[in-house]
Amino acid sequence: MLCLGLSGGLDKIHENPLDLPKTFLHDGAAVLVRDGRVVAAVEEERLNRIKHSNKFPSSAIRYCLATAGVKLHDIDRIAFYATEAYCNAMLERLLVSQPDISIPMDAKLLLRKLLAQEFGTEVEESRLSFVHHHHAHAASAFAMSGFEQSLILAVDGGGDFLSGVLAVGSGTEITELASFPENNSLGLFYLEAIRYLGYGLFDEYKVMGLAPYGDPAPYRELFGQFYELLDNGSYRVHLDRIGPTLLRNIQVRRKGMPFTQQHRDVSASLQEALERIMFHILQHYRKSTGMKRLCLAGGVAHNCTVNGKLLYSGLFEDIFVQPAAHDAGCALGAALMVSSDLGMPAPRERLQDVYWGPDIGSERAVERELSAWAGHLDVERHDDVAASAAGWMADGAVIGWVQGRSEFGPRALGNRSILADPRPASNKDRINAMVKKREGYRPFAPSVLEEDANEFFELPDGKREFPFMNFVVRVRDPKRNVLGAITHVDGTARLQTVSRRTNPLYWDVISAFKERTGIPVLLNTSFNNNAEPIVDSVSDAITTFLTTDLDGLVIGPFLIKKRTTGLDDWTALAISLPAYVSLHRVRAFTAEDRQETVCEIRRGHSNRNSVRISHDLFDLLMRIDGEAVLGSLLDTITPDRSEREALMKELLGLWEQRCVRLRPPRATRAIGSGAGHAEAESERATMGVV
Repeated sequence: MLCLGLSGGLDKIHENPLDLPKTFLHDGAAVLVRDGRVVAAVEEERLNRIKHSNKFPSSAIRYCLATAGVKLHDIDRIAFYATEAYCNAMLERLLVSQPDISIPMDAKLLLRKLLAQEFGTEVEESRLSFVHHHHAHAASAFAMSGFEQSLILAVDGGGDFLSGVLAVGSGTEITELASFPENNSLGLFYLEAIRYLGYGLFDEYKVMGLAPYGDPAPYRELFGQFYELLDNGSYRVHLDRIGPTLLRNIQVRRKGMPFTQQHRDVSASLQEALERIMFHILQHYRKSTGMKRLCLAGGVAHNCTVNGKLLYSGLFEDIFVQPAAHDAGCALGAALMVSSDLGMPAPRERLQDVYWGPDIGSERAVERELSAWAGHLDVERHDDVAASAAGWMADGAVIGWVQGRSEFGPRALGNRSILADPRPASNKDRINAMVKKREGYRPFAPSVLEEDANEFFELPDGKREFPFMNFVVRVRDPKRNVLGAITHVDGTARLQTVSRRTNPLYWDVISAFKERTGIPVLLNTSFNNNAEPIVDSVSDAITTFLTTDLDGLVIGPFLIKKRTTGLDDWTALAISLPAYVSLHRVRAFTAEDRQETVCEIRRGHSNRNSVRISHDLFDLLMRIDGEAVLGSLLDTITPDRSEREALMKELLGLWEQRCVRLRPPRATRAIGSGAGHAEAESERATMGVV
């Protein structure tokens, strides 16, 4: 029995985004379940390279089908992550705001049309299901927890006219006990407050990281005006009070402005308010239901600080947080729900890993890809890459580490990671500056050998497995100075324990680092820069390596360093435009009394994500038809070397921002014909590249 769960948007990557609420139709994903077990799962952003993609998850579906070796017509049930009534209401709202829109106003018909266009297959209505958004969240956690019974809290910004549900899971059944309306949304409560700190949607985790630098006391009374704790675990939030009150009482921070202590204290007060509400809900239902275990899902469940405090509180004997707790996880829940309806529930087993995404491919395929970049990369194959990589890091290197199948969800868990020595506190600042290009206060997570975790971290009695970075835990006092790069200002860390059973190669590299240094811990952060999602393919990894200051890269058994390159090396590459960008030449005011023609490249279809470019570069980019060798294009613009170098510098800046794509020409990437070529095409399709 094959069931496919979907989340995400309703338009294609090259089309205009539909004007729907920001809390709906993002984090697109596809998850394929066979007889209750996950076969494949990937977020659309990993493949189309748009962060929090709100596009139809076409590439994710293709990957899932290719992994299972099936076609769309072989799928028994396809489930979308919201109810049909809610989807139809959103389409009606869209028609009001965009009356000239030309799409079906019936959600089921629209979904069938999209699937038919993308896959050439008519899907019968009987094979399509729309599931309750928060029930999908709840199912994604309970079905993966291994619990026979538990309390379940699924809470986020919004979906299906609600912002969360409280339920009890028993066996294969989930029974809703309470629901939270959209105007009582804890997700929107947090989001509304962080707007006045210079942040917006998807930035909530940044404020969670800022909060430990502040003191909640100065603004505790102020935040007390924004919510009420009521009887029987109920609460009320006053979203309309937040903006006016903060405007009167704090200096609003604009994006890019420095943080003041006031901003830090507001962050701390916000975090404390969320924790008070969460504990209020859960303390009541823990007592009224007698449930000793807890499952958490929904975007708010990514607040690892709350999770950690629940862990230490002893309120529950065990807590399971679904690692893809955001809306992509609803694709998992939707697939599991319809699979259970068809008589194939998930087995009652605790989730051990989420390495469900595309594989890097065979060693031969990886070597071919690396060889195509011979002008830019020095590559060596090693039989023991773990020992070699550990040596690099012990000597101070920060490296990219890419192995096997990618992780499902927002955390890099050792297969698409940036790794470094966790000891020097300076490594935190260094990585934030040279790779992430983000705020210096932002913490990094430790990955520790499971068997050594208790020596370095204060873990509740009997708990030793924390594989998904879902909990902030305390670093033991004597180890805080030792682990300077991963210990946050309040003495905590967002922990990942690594098991030899679930990821032997990642365990090996940490173990090899321990042999050299005595420390069974590595700094682990996601392998991406600030402009892109986590890398997925070998090509993604090479691109990010070449556009950051990483010292080294390990892919499969290959150790990779950068070569010194010149203009000729760069102009030998091919250039293309990603499907999500567009070029614009417009008249604009460049001063109060001056109007000029300016050129822009836009990510998406809004000028909010635009980059101003030179007229010469605009002309060059307009000449691209699919893919073109950069040197040949430059010949059409100028023969002057200094002008070519200036254009190349500008282009490399766009590449770093993922506004253009550079890679070896197709002829260089080709491997011949016949069986070898077919093998390569198959591998690339499996990796979600074709």
